Amino acid sequence: MTFLETQRILREFKGGPTLDLLLAGSGTFDPIALFLKAAAARAGYALALRTLPFNTLQQHLLGTASPETAEVAFVLPWDLAGETDWRSGVPATPADLNAVLGRAEQRAALLTNRRALYLPAALPPLFADLADDRRLAGGLMSLALAAGAHLLPTRAFALGAYLASGCPLGGDAMASTAQAIVEARLGVERPPRKVLVTDLDNVLWQGVIGEVGVDGIAYAPEGRGYPHFIYQTLLKRLKDQGVVLAAVSRNDPADALAPFRKGGMVLAEDDFIAVVASYNSKSAQVTELARMLSLGLDSFVFVDDNPVELAEVHQALPAVACMAFPERVEEHPLFLERLSGQFGTRMVTAEDRRRTEMYRSRMAGLVPSTSKGADLTAFLKDLGMEMTIHADGAGGRERAVQLINKTNQFNLNGIRLDDTEVAAILAAGGRLYTATLRDHHGDHGEILACLTDGTGLLRALVMSCRVLQRRVERVFLAHLAQRGEAPRRLDYRRTDRNEPLRNFLEEIGLSVDRDGVLDFDPVAYLARFGDDLELIRVHLP
Repeated sequence: MTFLETQRILREFKGGPTLDLLLAGSGTFDPIALFLKAAAARAGYALALRTLPFNTLQQHLLGTASPETAEVAFVLPWDLAGETDWRSGVPATPADLNAVLGRAEQRAALLTNRRALYLPAALPPLFADLADDRRLAGGLMSLALAAGAHLLPTRAFALGAYLASGCPLGGDAMASTAQAIVEARLGVERPPRKVLVTDLDNVLWQGVIGEVGVDGIAYAPEGRGYPHFIYQTLLKRLKDQGVVLAAVSRNDPADALAPFRKGGMVLAEDDFIAVVASYNSKSAQVTELARMLSLGLDSFVFVDDNPVELAEVHQALPAVACMAFPERVEEHPLFLERLSGQFGTRMVTAEDRRRTEMYRSRMAGLVPSTSKGADLTAFLKDLGMEMTIHADGAGGRERAVQLINKTNQFNLNGIRLDDTEVAAILAAGGRLYTATLRDHHGDHGEILACLTDGTGLLRALVMSCRVLQRRVERVFLAHLAQRGEAPRRLDYRRTDRNEPLRNFLEEIGLSVDRDGVLDFDPVAYLARFGDDLELIRVHLP
């Protein structure tokens, strides 16, 4: 929606009921007013907009509020941690991370019971250790999410506009932000949702089953399995109240179903209308579920622990309510309350209790959709990813060997190599690369290992599945190609579990029809995927 389109929409608007909106933020919002009125008009409302005086949000939040009020809080990082406000400059003395987050937690609590949007704007450097700046950004986002706020894209923030006028939004973000604000204001009037689609790994259970197996995951009411046990108990109750459960997982079907068929979990396979396991986009799977159920996408809630998966579904299917499964146990009470609230409260009928059984018969012919998901290039840029690449085992050969021997899904050939064999390859002119990754969400540790022999044959390439979809593998190979260090041949083998690796090889134009040595052209690869180097900042210690 451009500026000219807003004028056309308002010109053609025939009138409707008044929609009161108090946009409660610490900045100035005059530039977005026209877009807000147009977004409301498209929904059939005449907007009556009010804003707070500049820099009075904190005082306003100390007052009481309920979901029935007409306000939407627009929250910036410095509303939670005043030290991060660009307009105050960089503090002369480095801050203390725990102290800043402690104060921010108290402020975030004021958002409870309010409709709120959080804009994770870029922050000035506050700490002596730059890693603490990234931890602060992630911590503030987590606090906002735990308080029930919905995220706006980082790229909506415009530092120049904020410094010049106090408005934190760039011109190209006005329309989408206005739409999000109006939708948040109208949220209380939406009917309850009907379908809960959940991820499996690190959500329904703790652990990645494709890597650790059914005996390595946890879901029992003890230790690391406790949060997932509690989550399952809520889903069981929701199902008994008529909410339809489905699961969508990046896994092989046999792995995804193994915990259900082993038994011992609160939830059984029959509690779900479908367990869809594939390596295709999750938005495509949710779309197919909606089609087969003959339900609108606004009936769906999607729960995942991976911010990239959540962004993909949110971008492709904005009508779906996307909720992040919490990392911290302390965040679970509010998360479970918000999740339960998505489905409303009403009297449970006999039809409600039979709904899962009725829908399961419809799902009998369901096969994973191969449709492409959303283009996440802009989102990935906003993640602030930084990859550190170590060569010749400088990053720790022991961890690299461990990755080669325990990684199943993104694994070139499934061949296991012990330390003695790796040492022999290196002694004969081979090279061992390892990589670590960090982003705004935290430090992912060592996530990749790559071993070539003295002839330039790629003997091993493995990557942790927790960073799939971030294009790490693309950037890593592009970096090697740029430096003239990329392999010329790949020793590929198909395994029962390495479909993600096969998908990657097909994506870059290599055939995986048969096992054997594949030719790799670094020059052609760099020409095709070199632009991905802009997504991740690469460090060479």
